[in-house]
This record gives sequence, structure tokens and C-alpha cells, in this order.
Amino acid sequence: MTTQQDFRTMPTPAARATGLTADDVPGPREHLTSPKTQAVLKIQQALVAGARELLSSEGAAELFQPLIGPVTDPGARGAKQVDVDYYGHQYKLMASAILYKQTSLVAFDKVFFIAPNVRLEPLETSSTHRHLAEFHQIDVEFAGASRDDAIALAERVVRQAVRKALATQEDALRLVGRDTAKLSALVEQPFEVLTHAEVLDRLGHPHDPGTEIGWEAEELISGHAEAPFFIVDYPKGSRGFYDKEDPARPSTLMSFDLIAPEYCGEICSGGERESEYAKIVTRMRETGENPAKYGWYLDVVRQGIPGSAGFGIGLERLTRWVAGLDSVWQASAYPKLPGVVSP
Repeated sequence: MTTQQDFRTMPTPAARATGLTADDVPGPREHLTSPKTQAVLKIQQALVAGARELLSSEGAAELFQPLIGPVTDPGARGAKQVDVDYYGHQYKLMASAILYKQTSLVAFDKVFFIAPNVRLEPLETSSTHRHLAEFHQIDVEFAGASRDDAIALAERVVRQAVRKALATQEDALRLVGRDTAKLSALVEQPFEVLTHAEVLDRLGHPHDPGTEIGWEAEELISGHAEAPFFIVDYPKGSRGFYDKEDPARPSTLMSFDLIAPEYCGEICSGGERESEYAKIVTRMRETGENPAKYGWYLDVVRQGIPGSAGFGIGLERLTRWVAGLDSVWQASAYPKLPGVVSP
């Protein structure tokens, strides 16, 4: 597989065509009346239906996450949170469902949400082809699951979602120019798993081993992968306080990303979660978070929550890859690119 190649021999992302940029985004009427947009949104609906079928068949309860709350996920790299006035209290628009997923496990062993998230991404991300200020996630959390369980589940969800699109939206996929035979072959084979250290070694250029893989490097490895693959074992400090540290390997997190091929980059991120009150408070302080802000969440944790693992799949990112789109904004009915004033 191409993921086994040495990335040092490959051209940089700048060497390929840049595709569409923020200046190319059409107005709402032009975008919504485009046959291509309509085909993409039909494909997206099928992806959601396939994911729901798989998760429901495995006993997961679909819940509806809050859109605002006292705090939200602090682990979104580089993105700013959005404040709202909630009857004189400063609340946040949800950047991810992680806190609510964990606490919902006191009611149900398996949960999932399909909901919008808002992150004010840095302005430079408007040209990465894979960032939106408003996007949707398929968020999943299973009590008692390990990281490996979550990886296997994420692979099953993606596979079933793509199968559903192939089975019900052949005309739409043909309209957007997608090779359905190739797409089917990609998701029917097992997804490879690489460690964070292995990926950095193959990149062959300076990179801080204690951080996330940068956007350009992520695009590089994605562009030369022949199939989706997982990256595991991110270093402590590169993720949020809720990702569990490997007890056998200090400073290594039980986390993962799913990388799609064809320059699409990361489409899913997840891991095994920390559930012990004292460890969560310690991790909060280590990451610069004030535990006092997380009062409601820590109250639930103090009374006991199950250990768990889960993930979030970016719906627009998944749609972009499945439909073979140039940019993630094309997978949204009302796209909001970072820094671009949009309806």
C-alpha cells in the first residue's frame, strides 16, 4: 500500500492543483440550484442513513446534544470558542459533544449524536480545503470500550455509510464523477494502522514529536495514501484532557485519527477516555484549563461515569471524500468558511 512509502520522496501539497478557494464560493441560490450540490447533498443524506443504521443495529441510543453550554471542548486546535449571553451568564456554542457524550453514559451504555458544531478556525484555514467554521459531526461514545474497539467501530460506521451511498445514490455519485468501483474497493479492505511516530519518520522533515501532525503534513500523507488508514498513539499534550494516557506508556495517549486518501486528510478523531475524577482534574490543570469552569461536568464525574471510548466523524469531510470534492465547503448547503461572511 502507498501508506508504506517514504513520504520524503513525494511532492508537497503546493505542487498539486489548489482547487477552489473562499473567493470561489457561490451565493446561496447558485449553490443550492446546482445539480452537483444537489447530488452531493443526496450522497450526504445516504451517508447519515448508513451511519444511523449501523449504530442503531449495535444498540446505540441517538440523543440530541445541547447547542450551548457553560463550557465546551477545549481541545480544538487553534480554533476560538464562541460566547453567547445566556440570561446574564457567559455560555459557549458547542465545539464538540465530548463532555455530553461522556456524561450521557450514566443513562445509556452506547450513545451517538449527529449535530452541528461551531469553531472559529484561524483565518489561514480557509484555504486548507477541509475547514469550516460551522460543521456537523457523527459523535459516538460506547461505555466499556477500548481504543481498539472504537477504531473497529469507526471503520464499521464508515464502511456502512459508504455502502449505503453506493447502494442508493449511484446516479448522484456518477453525476459528481466518482468511480464507484474504486470507492467500494477502498472501504471493503481493512484500514491500516500506523503510529504517530511511524508517520513522522516517513515524513522525513522536522516536526515536533510532541504535537499534532500539522495540516500541510497531514495533507501530504493523505494525498499519497491509496486507502483510508488510522494514526494512533498521539503524544500527551497534543489532545484534550479527556483522552486517556496509556498506563503502560506514560505520555502516550490512547487516541487515534482516521485519514482519508486523495488529499482529504483527517475525517475522524477519537480515543479512549479518562473517567477518574482526580486524573481528569490533573489533566485539566496540565493543559491550562481551570477545573472551576467545568463544575457541572466534574460533579457528574465525581459521582462516577463509566470508562469509555468514542470518536467524532466530520460529516462534511466524509462527504467530501466520498463525493470526490475539491473542498469541504462543497459538502454543505450553507457553507461557512473561516473569515468569510456567509448566510
